Amino acid sequence: MPTSDRRYPDSAIRTLDPRFNALRLPSSSVECLYQGARWSEGPVWFGDQRCVLWSDIPNNRILRWDEETGAVSEFRKPSNNANGNTRDREGRLVTCEHLTRRVTRTEYDGSITVLADQYGGKLLNSPNDVVVKSDGSIWFTDPTFGINGFYEGEFAEPQLKPCVYRVDGQTGEITVMINDFISPNGLAFSPDESVLYVVESRSAPRTIWAFNVLDGGRRLGERRLIIDAGPGTPDGFRMDIHGNLWCGWGMGDAELDGVHIFTAQGEAIGHIDLPERCANVCFGGKHRNRLFMAASHGLYSLYVNTQGAKGG
Repeated sequence: MPTSDRRYPDSAIRTLDPRFNALRLPSSSVECLYQGARWSEGPVWFGDQRCVLWSDIPNNRILRWDEETGAVSEFRKPSNNANGNTRDREGRLVTCEHLTRRVTRTEYDGSITVLADQYGGKLLNSPNDVVVKSDGSIWFTDPTFGINGFYEGEFAEPQLKPCVYRVDGQTGEITVMINDFISPNGLAFSPDESVLYVVESRSAPRTIWAFNVLDGGRRLGERRLIIDAGPGTPDGFRMDIHGNLWCGWGMGDAELDGVHIFTAQGEAIGHIDLPERCANVCFGGKHRNRLFMAASHGLYSLYVNTQGAKGG
């Protein structure tokens, strides 16, 4: 399914600032790998299996795209309305589940370990996006999206404020790291893990904030505004090795749909046009130079002239 005019250079890849030209390839184009999801989210690359796993939240499944054959199959169904996915530093799948209101880890033998499902004796809302730091700690956002209705989970009244949490990699202790966001969404660490970036959804306009990581990752500094999204809607995002943010983007005008690319200082430098809103991205392939984009009903990819930062 073509997504552009198929010429090189692909017109779907737009340079907004000359600095983006170093990150794009003149003979690479957007590829549609799959159509048939209801709401795609949370892609994660498994290099040892040469595949991408991603969530189809309303259809209650995790899908798998195989790099060798291009085949798509169901990895897990039911998935408990899984949303965000990542891998921990031992290569295990870590998943946010809306239906069960928990964060889980899939062990090597396929069994499931619950990493977090409550705080202070109260149920979490609906864990949304997740990253794992090099010290093994798991960081996740917990807005109310999955309990706001019956489309991505089950309707329920929230018991906790939307927060960003940290699960200690050694003790399993759960700590509130951010508690003053309307709806925290995507999050990612800078390549050197000195800065945490977090999307604030449902604010007007939507924003992305940066926090200095202090005390070995046990405390965050004051937040500072990095990106004012204006009419756009940032969702999930990942960092490249140069510290650029590759953000799922969309809503409003169709020309906003796709992936918006920013410098670490929040300067917009590029955009990848997609025919539908993009919710989240990951880097994969042998050299982590292939961007995979989970966008509404589909999964797309684009080879780029950079590499994804580790841990994303």
